[in-house]
Formats: sequence, C-alpha cells, structure tokens
Amino acid sequence: MNYFMLTQILFIILSFACIYLIFHGLQRGLKNFDAKERKKVNLRFLWTIIIWAITLSGLSLSGFLSEFSMFPPRMFIVLVIPLLAIVFLAISKTSSSVLSGIPPQWLIYIQSFRIIVEIMLWLLFMDNLLPVQMTFEGRNWDIFVGITAPIIGYLCFNSGRYRRNLAIIWNVLGLLLLLNIVVIAILSMPTSARTFTNEPANTIVATFPFVFLPGILVPVAYYMHIFSLKQLLGNKSHPQQ
Repeated sequence: MNYFMLTQILFIILSFACIYLIFHGLQRGLKNFDAKERKKVNLRFLWTIIIWAITLSGLSLSGFLSEFSMFPPRMFIVLVIPLLAIVFLAISKTSSSVLSGIPPQWLIYIQSFRIIVEIMLWLLFMDNLLPVQMTFEGRNWDIFVGITAPIIGYLCFNSGRYRRNLAIIWNVLGLLLLLNIVVIAILSMPTSARTFTNEPANTIVATFPFVFLPGILVPVAYYMHIFSLKQLLGNKSHPQQ
C-alpha cells in the first residue's frame, strides 16, 4: 500500500494542530497580562509562525534544501534557526511570566504528539522513503516519550501531586532521545559525513511538507522540554495555578 499521500496530509495537519495547541496554551499563560500586552505577544507569535511556515514551504518547494553535496548541508538552516530562537526565548522575562500561568502537566501532555510522528515515519519507511534507523524498528526510540507523556503528566501533577524531580528526569531523557534521532537523521543524509549507508538516504525531510518535521515538529518537542525544565527548576514547591 502507498502511504505517501496520507503522510503528506498528516504532516500538515499535525504541524498546525501542534501550533494551535501551543497558541491555546499561550492564552492560559497570558491570563495575567493586560490586553495590550496579550495582543502584542499573540501577534508576535502568529507572525513568527506564518513567516516561518512560508519560509520552510518556499525553501523546500524550490529544491533549495535538497542540495546535500556539501557539509553541513543547506538543511542545517532549518535546524539552526529554531535553536537560536529557543536560546532567546529561554532567557527572556516574557517567557518566564507566560510559563508561570501554564499548568506544568500541560507542557508534558502535549508531547503525546510524538506517537503520531513515529507512526508517520514508520509509514514512510514502509514506502521505502525513509531509512529503517529513523523508525522505531531501527534506532529511534522517541515513541516512548509520546507514550509516557500522559502517564508522567498524571503521576507528577494531577490530584495535588508535584513530583518535580521525576518530571525533570523525564524531560532530560526526552531531550536525549530527541537528540539521538536528530543525530541519526543527520548521519543518514547523503553528505560526506554520512554514517548510515543503507538506502534510502534521508532526503525526504528536505521536501514539502516533510520539512515540517525538522522545521516545526522537532522544535515543538524540544521547546516543550526546555520550557518544562525552566518552569520546574524555577518552582521547587508546588506552583499556585
């Protein structure tokens, strides 16, 4: 069975569903802001997402990102820009104020979207469009983060619980598993640094809409981990929500 069209649709839907959920969570975090500041933050968020989504679409549809003859490849643009953005966001006072209004379990529950991501990667592998090491049949164990997210969120924060240390450990492990698959993905690209030489090479992430994987979905995953850690490390006692 050909899953290509299905995965195309799912990547678009999931990417914008995650953006919607983050925007919804942002509103909870902005509840103590005045109307002018809420509007300012919301507009900044929406314009950033719109411009980034258009940029990703344009670069991938033009074929610009599909050049892998050099190292680092042009795809690194897609990886580096969100990394630079999270450095700015992590140290900003606005993000601290927003996080103070977001329930800690929300930042963990949202990671469940990674189950769908891993299923989509597996479908691409079944169509011989992605190498096996990037799936749960190979070296990608990221699905465990998605599966355990609702469990950890419930165990750590529901019914008056505040198991901060467990949540911190889970977030760190989640970041390590994410780093694992990102490194595997890079080493599966047809560059001079390619380590995994089995076919197919990892080139599909440079095409539309699969560019949303490294450009939106992966950043969403590590953003939620980093923001969760920032929130937890700043709240040693049970936060008053």
